[in-house]
Amino acid sequence: MENFAEQPLLSAAAAERSSAASFKAEENDIKPINGPRDFFREFSVETRKLWYLAGPSIFMSICQYSLGAVTQLFAGHVSTVALAAVAVENSVIAGFSMGAMLGMGSALETLCGQAYGAGMIDMLGVYMQRSWVILNCTAILLVLFYIFASPFLKLIGQDAQISEAAGAFAIYMIPQLFAYAFNFPIAKFLQAQSKTMVMAAIAGAVLLLHTLLSWLLMIKLGMGLVGAAIALNASWLLIVLCQMAYIFSGACGRAWSGFSRGAFRNLWGFLRLSLASAVMLCLEVWYYMALILFAGYLKNAEIAVDALSICMNIVGWQVMIATGFNAATSVRVSNELGAAHPRTAKFSVVVVVIQSTIIGLVSSLVLVATHSQYPSLFSNSTEVRSLVDKLTPILATCIVINNIQPILSGVAIGAGWQAFVAYVNIACYYLIGMPTGLVMGFKLGLGVEGIWMGMMLGTLVQTLVLFVMLFKTNWSKEASAATQRIKQWGGEARRPKARDIEK
Repeated sequence: MENFAEQPLLSAAAAERSSAASFKAEENDIKPINGPRDFFREFSVETRKLWYLAGPSIFMSICQYSLGAVTQLFAGHVSTVALAAVAVENSVIAGFSMGAMLGMGSALETLCGQAYGAGMIDMLGVYMQRSWVILNCTAILLVLFYIFASPFLKLIGQDAQISEAAGAFAIYMIPQLFAYAFNFPIAKFLQAQSKTMVMAAIAGAVLLLHTLLSWLLMIKLGMGLVGAAIALNASWLLIVLCQMAYIFSGACGRAWSGFSRGAFRNLWGFLRLSLASAVMLCLEVWYYMALILFAGYLKNAEIAVDALSICMNIVGWQVMIATGFNAATSVRVSNELGAAHPRTAKFSVVVVVIQSTIIGLVSSLVLVATHSQYPSLFSNSTEVRSLVDKLTPILATCIVINNIQPILSGVAIGAGWQAFVAYVNIACYYLIGMPTGLVMGFKLGLGVEGIWMGMMLGTLVQTLVLFVMLFKTNWSKEASAATQRIKQWGGEARRPKARDIEK
């Protein structure tokens, strides 16, 4: 790595930015913590900053995830085939595409977050437009995956009836693909400025409309999967249109100054960073997508897929809490590194890991206590409910692990470590977890429980590796690297003028 000793770090005044309306960032880095009193004082300060970002982000993530989950819930009351079709399309087809889109869009978490921390506010809109160009080109390529979803699912050995239904549903869901291409860059653009409250409000309103529309089309009018597709596409497109209206109204100040030709400059370099982010997150998303696929090879595949999809739904809802923390952590780390506050960045990681772990433990205890009641919310099938009940201990353990792992990934994105973490994911997920799951599930005859336990081992190992990385990180060096990255992508870091400080 280059020697950044000669590079001037950002001055304290460069960190005088807003956290979107509630509090002002510290003018100096956090002071050394010399005892419990200092720790709890700084813990309280960082908690307020964290929850100002994480609260709306968690709510937004849960609402957006719940769009698909609500559709799946209603599909479970249409038929077991409809439930399996929606589950496979959400997990495999849409899951594959969402992983690619979200991953590529996550490059903005590094660039926008660090640029905002350094006062380069006018670059945020240009970064978002570059990401729009790249993600929409990617969406055009992914359309082929949707069109040929049915033969692809049959090719990899999925049940023929489920493959046909999921393939038809995938074609209906092509508009959602292009909504992803606009939504994920917009989300990172707004999150970097701590403008999460408006995204939460939009997501909450759309979820209410989506629930009503799904019930009307799928149950009341009996439109089944066609009704599910209409409701889901309309909801995602409405989210994008509302967010765009907010941005174009001038609410983001200098961060959005209109469409720019700069969006088409240095696309290749931007694409490389986007691909690194995509590979990192795709390896995580596709890993759990494979869990649903492997369940499709078991005897009585329909029951196994339905039960596992219900468990994955619950994990998904819980992970949305961690995802909200992920977004908040990424913003906090990238902003503080961009402003040359390495100790503050490090302490923010400690605070979020402690709080997310506590939430995961409480959620797991609630699930265990209600193990015989909650499965009936998702399915009318006695066999499916029985298998979900049997999987609850594994589900509870998975929730604890997955409440920590996304936080560490958020730190990696905020610091710009995507490429290295991609290699960690390959080793932990695909060389350890997946082979172990296949052996336990098929060779040892443990079925879906064995597959899940083995693959969960990969997640645990990856989480431990990321913990070691964080423990050994030189945060001052990361702050210097952030300064160099800002110069590479947006010019010299500069002292922001008074008009740059968001009100």
